[in-house]
Amino acid sequence: MSIADNIFIDMCRDIIDNGYSSEGQVVRPKWEDGISAHTIKKFGVVNRYDLSKEFPIMTLRPTGIKSAIDEILWIWQKKSNNVNDLSSHIWDSWADETGSIGKAYGYQLGVKHKYSEGEFDQVDRVLFDLQNNPYSRRIMTNIYAHQDLHEMNLYPCAYSMTFNVTDNRLNGILNQRSQDVLVANNWNVVQYAVLIHMFAQVSGLEVGEFVHVIADAHIYDRHIPIVEELIKRPTYEAPKLIINKDITDFYKFTVDDFKLENYQKGPKIVDIPVAV
Repeated sequence: MSIADNIFIDMCRDIIDNGYSSEGQVVRPKWEDGISAHTIKKFGVVNRYDLSKEFPIMTLRPTGIKSAIDEILWIWQKKSNNVNDLSSHIWDSWADETGSIGKAYGYQLGVKHKYSEGEFDQVDRVLFDLQNNPYSRRIMTNIYAHQDLHEMNLYPCAYSMTFNVTDNRLNGILNQRSQDVLVANNWNVVQYAVLIHMFAQVSGLEVGEFVHVIADAHIYDRHIPIVEELIKRPTYEAPKLIINKDITDFYKFTVDDFKLENYQKGPKIVDIPVAV
């Protein structure tokens, strides 16, 4: 069993057995038939993944690593807020007629700010510090910009990364305000684990820990039977992540520079109901 599988199973079991239900409350999301979409949740879930030991992709079911990387590059490398720059259609529901999702996600990372060392956007500031002052305790990003929330088509869920170098290992903490555990948990874990791998490689560092902090980790009521079946499945050993070691510039990475070796996984889950 991979460590990522074990963490996911334990988290889901804890949410279902010990979580707080929103039944009886007025909730915003609804199912396609108009019925309120309730959740069971845990507050303040913290999961830790040692990237030096394994790549944290679950084997209970497939996680589309190419699409996950394409999205993280869309946000962090292209710093785009337009779905026309993205290969998948994940964000189409939040885009306007031009493809824009407003002043959200990649837009915020691309805004330049003044520092004593010069003018940087948030991504370039992280890269500058990792290469010039790696043991700084101030290496972080935040895209939850209150002054621009009214111009965002979706408030950011995964909103803040804090990077910390310890003994030449790059660690990262992702703060996430809310997460649909069945749909998005391992997707986000894979994305930000890859991001740490990329930043470490171009900065001459090794990978360390990825810590995932989720304020509201929830499972929708109609997802519970799916999750119950999923966490009873057989698991496999974690695959190995292979990265093109020739890349030394973060902006030169493409999805083709990554592959998984020996990725065994369970069957795909189809027709997951989506609350809107």
